[in-house]
Amino acid sequence: MIAIRPAQPQDAASIAAIYAPHVLTGTVSFETDPPDARAMRARMAASDGLYPWLVVTNGDPEGGVIGYAYATRFRDRPAYHYVVETSIYMTDASRGQGAGRLLYEALIDTLRAQGFVQAIGAIALPNDHSIKLHEAVGFRRAGVYREVGYKHGQWIDVGIWQCELNEPRVPPVEPKRFADVGVVRG
Repeated sequence: MIAIRPAQPQDAASIAAIYAPHVLTGTVSFETDPPDARAMRARMAASDGLYPWLVVTNGDPEGGVIGYAYATRFRDRPAYHYVVETSIYMTDASRGQGAGRLLYEALIDTLRAQGFVQAIGAIALPNDHSIKLHEAVGFRRAGVYREVGYKHGQWIDVGIWQCELNEPRVPPVEPKRFADVGVVRG
């Protein structure tokens, strides 16, 4: 029985452990040094109550974290304030079992409830599994940056997927803080 909840500072070590293999051996992340628990706690704190960080647990009483998803600022300029970039990472053992989709759906539903207008997903290509997951929760292909990342001796394309969360309004509505909305499941 899985459970989805807001990430807590004590989850930082589990989150760092899930992310590390993607950094060290894969090309889905362009980082080259895996962040430790302290760095992950700092990233979570930098969300300042606005951008959600969610974890999915395996239902174990110890609360074993098997994946996490989060949103962050899309770009620094004020005009982008209503748009987020999203990411999701799962343990290898939990991939393909449906927990990732439930987690990502909860993130998208939460962002909608907060009032964000668009979500952007950047996917290092090729990555059919991530593409299918993004499209299953409402993302559509928006474009490709060709050969923008160099890692493990190869140039990597990055596909951009976009999900409309809410109808854009004029003037825009200020997004609610995640701290005020909590996890929403459609």
